[in-house]
Amino acid sequence: MLRLPAGLALLIDADDTLWENNIYFERAIAAFIGYLDHREISPVEVRETLNAVERENILTHGYGLSSFTRSLVDCFRQLSPEPVTDDKIERVMSFSRSIAGHEIELLPGVEETLAALAGRHRLILMTKGEHAEQADKLARSGLAQYFSAVEVVAEKDPATYREVLRRHQLEARRSWMIGNSPKSDINPALAAGLNAVFLFHKDTWVLEHGDLDPAPEGQQLIELDGFAGLGEIF
Repeated sequence: MLRLPAGLALLIDADDTLWENNIYFERAIAAFIGYLDHREISPVEVRETLNAVERENILTHGYGLSSFTRSLVDCFRQLSPEPVTDDKIERVMSFSRSIAGHEIELLPGVEETLAALAGRHRLILMTKGEHAEQADKLARSGLAQYFSAVEVVAEKDPATYREVLRRHQLEARRSWMIGNSPKSDINPALAAGLNAVFLFHKDTWVLEHGDLDPAPEGQQLIELDGFAGLGEIF
């Protein structure tokens, strides 16, 4: 594949694109399911219930650690076969708090590839979640220097992508969204007229799974196994 010309706008996702994120949530969920230790429904059924609770809470409370904590507590109240006490709620919340203490673990090739890309293109970090939480992770990652702007949005839908393009005076056909989520990074970006790069991550959050839409005529969709591959294209 030929290298694309310089001067493009690259919108880049953060969690599970630049650094590990979902693996820590999965560990917390495993601890939660083990603590609940339900005798009548399977761990798979517990997880399905938690997924449903998360979907509902996202609508009201958005993404991020506080919303996840609320979902764990709500799920525990819903499923606990024993009376729910303050001590038990505190234990459930501790599973969520354990996530915040993790160091930022960059994915392979991220820093050196970003450094190269920043010399040729305009990089904008575009992520969902709580602003303070995402800003803290970016600061601890050491990657902030490579981005000309940061967009922390409530949801990644076509309207949001169009608004980001407008705010930064970008042309859709010269803009690319790069991320690991078909649901948030790829399909809505394509629908908004951008090009996209799907970066496969084996531990992508289940609520972000989905089939990749084909690129509309005149747009491009590229699939890569790792972040370092961007350096060969851009």
